[in-house]
Formats: sequence, structure tokens, C-alpha cells
Amino acid sequence: MIDVYSWPTPNGHKVHIMLEECGLSYRAIPIDIGAGDQFTPEFLAISPNNKIPAIVDADGPDGKPIALFESGAILVYLASKAGQFLGQTDREKYQCLQWLMFQVGGFGPMLGQAHHFRIYAPEKIDYAYDRYTNEAKRLYNVLEKQLSHHAYLAGESYTIADIASFPWARSAANQGIDWNDYPHTKRWFDQINQRAAVQKALKVLADHRKPLTDAKAKDILFGQSQYAKK
Repeated sequence: MIDVYSWPTPNGHKVHIMLEECGLSYRAIPIDIGAGDQFTPEFLAISPNNKIPAIVDADGPDGKPIALFESGAILVYLASKAGQFLGQTDREKYQCLQWLMFQVGGFGPMLGQAHHFRIYAPEKIDYAYDRYTNEAKRLYNVLEKQLSHHAYLAGESYTIADIASFPWARSAANQGIDWNDYPHTKRWFDQINQRAAVQKALKVLADHRKPLTDAKAKDILFGQSQYAKK
């Protein structure tokens, strides 16, 4: 059994999708990031960067429990454990990993910034708004070019690179993206969105999430409260 400490966010959804796609047994444990659960000593012992998701696999590689944080590392671990979605040859593996790194290094963080400054910033700052909206468009253009030649990001097979990137594209409109400008990426998105495992995974912990309207929750996520935690 794999314990998944998570919340229904893009990074959380990555791991939920992977577990459903692989058919691995897991238990989802909610970490309410609006209430500050990510700062508890118990969670920090598993995820020292105070970010979700994190996992504890009771049946680790050497038969002993293993704890992992960082969604990209978790996806690689689960792909290796299940023998799926990482490619069959060394070439396929590295092609997959480069697109996974593209997601964790850019397509996630930059889209998160675009979403923040477009939707949640207490006041509109033109420089930040334009900077991250333009970067979002640049990143979607990278996907569009790749997907104009291939069915999926790493080639013709569905991999953890797609599983990692798909949840971030669910908020394309909030990132300033018009799907009409990215027809190949929209085709890719719709194809993944129709997968049964994906639809099941998107429901995991969905009933726990609340609209981010509470001032205290916003302060925990975006403000000074998080920096005061030890």
C-alpha cells in the first residue's frame, strides 16, 4: 500500500493519475494547504520542502518503507515500480525524462506564476502580469510544435511526461491561453482527459477543495505566514 499525502492541485493530480493508470493500491491522505497542514512536523518529516505531494511506500525497493517528495521524482519511482510509462528502451526513457524535466522546471512553475498574477494577485502589476502570461504562451508554443509531429510529448506513446503536464493545462484559460491558438495541444489535452484513469484520478480528494476566498488561507499560501514556519 502506498500512502499519498496530497491535495487536489496539478502536482497532486499527477500522482493520483499515475497511481490510477498503473493500478497500484494507494490511500490518499489530504494535506489541506490552505489550512497549513503542510507545515506540521509530521508532514515535514516526509516532505522537507513543505510541498505536496509526498508518498510513503510500505514496500520500497529493498522491501523496506521509502518516503519520497517532489512530484517528478515520485512519477519516476512509480514508473520504475510498475514498469510502465517511462519507455522501453534507453532512448525512449531519456526522451521521456527530458520532457518531464521541461514540465517540472518550467511548464509547472511558470504557469503557476501566470495563474497567480492573473487571478490571485491583490493588485494588478502590469509587468508581472505580462511577463508570466507571455511566458505561458511561449511554453504552450513549445508543446504545440512538439505535438504537431507526435501523438504525445515524448513521441508516440503516453508517458509520465504527459501525466505530469496534463493537469497544468486544465487551467489554460486562467493562464491567458486560448485553445484556438494551440490545436495540436488541445487534441493532446482532450485525448488524455478522456482516459478513464484520468477521470477517476481527478475526483481524488476533490470534495475537500474549497474556493480560495478566505484571507487566512491566502496568507498561508501566498503571504508571510509560510515564511514564519519552522
